[in-house]
Amino acid sequence: MKYYIISGEASGDLHGSNLIKQLKVLDSEANIRCWGGDMMLAAGATLVKHYRDLAFMGFAEVVKNLPTILKNISFCKEDIKAFAPDVLVLIDYPGFNLRIAEWGKQQGYKIVYYISPQVWAWKANRVKKMRLCIDKMMVILPFEKDYFKNVWNWDVEYVGHPLVEVIENYKANYPRSTNNSSRPIVALLPGSRKQEIEKKLPVMLSVSNSFPQYQFVVAKAPGQEDSFYEPFLRPYKNVSAVNNDTYSILMQAKAALVTSGTATLETALFAVPEVVCYKSSNISYQIGKRLIKIKFISLVNLIMDKLVVKELIQDELTTDNLVKELSILLSNTDKLIQLQADYAALKGVLSEKENASAKAARSIYEFVSI
Repeated sequence: MKYYIISGEASGDLHGSNLIKQLKVLDSEANIRCWGGDMMLAAGATLVKHYRDLAFMGFAEVVKNLPTILKNISFCKEDIKAFAPDVLVLIDYPGFNLRIAEWGKQQGYKIVYYISPQVWAWKANRVKKMRLCIDKMMVILPFEKDYFKNVWNWDVEYVGHPLVEVIENYKANYPRSTNNSSRPIVALLPGSRKQEIEKKLPVMLSVSNSFPQYQFVVAKAPGQEDSFYEPFLRPYKNVSAVNNDTYSILMQAKAALVTSGTATLETALFAVPEVVCYKSSNISYQIGKRLIKIKFISLVNLIMDKLVVKELIQDELTTDNLVKELSILLSNTDKLIQLQADYAALKGVLSEKENASAKAARSIYEFVSI
């Protein structure tokens, strides 16, 4: 069968690649065309557009790049028609994918959405249109199934979180080598988009001056060039960086400063103490603050429905505040014991008997085979 899969971010590339591998197990003749990244390409799909050309962060940035976004949507529609897939599989990336879902339904394609837009946080009115144009919705956060059922009377499928299997597989195959640095490591995960890196990385790096006994390691985004990071890193003596090796750093890290998003959950599943960092342009933040109605910004805290990890948001994201919170993580034994207990509970909540990628692939294959 022919599958057309669209993701627009690094996390979507990761989950899309594992979905592709599982689809190929079930369907040896699978012909898969995708928007994504290097991981989806390596998994055996034909890559049409790379996510690094698609990622625009914040309201102001989206408006600025609207002509490019509209051009990409138009191109995508034509490419889908030329490919004539048996199913469209849309992974998160709602600003783009919901437009494609609506159009695709009108064209008569089967529409599967894997990893729901976070409509429980904002733009809940999207659900009315989603119900009309999405044939099968698969969610990865446990509270989402109840949300869609109780609030919208929509039965969706919970498949578990794909990061659980990804990280467990990585841990099982990780070489038990020692830290090459003579100092313990603090990981810096500043995100994957240029706009968010430019906002947060300078503040994260400034903390290193207060902890000369630690080695700070920046996890570079796979979609960004080394030359982009060099001016940020140059002034600091106890800072280094790695490419495409975030998980190795998290295996060794004593603590981490992490941009809000999927990385906060990854860090927790590696059981690394973390501070969650968020900062955007002022106009984007002011608009978002008025529209987004959630208690927390971190997935860890949202899933556990309590403050498990500290969040420093916008004006709170300062060098002084980061130094204070990182000091607690590196020295407070009672805090660390409670944090590890919460991390263990989090993993239990997200785990299913069958891993998420296999469960999602089987659901898609059976749906398309009808």
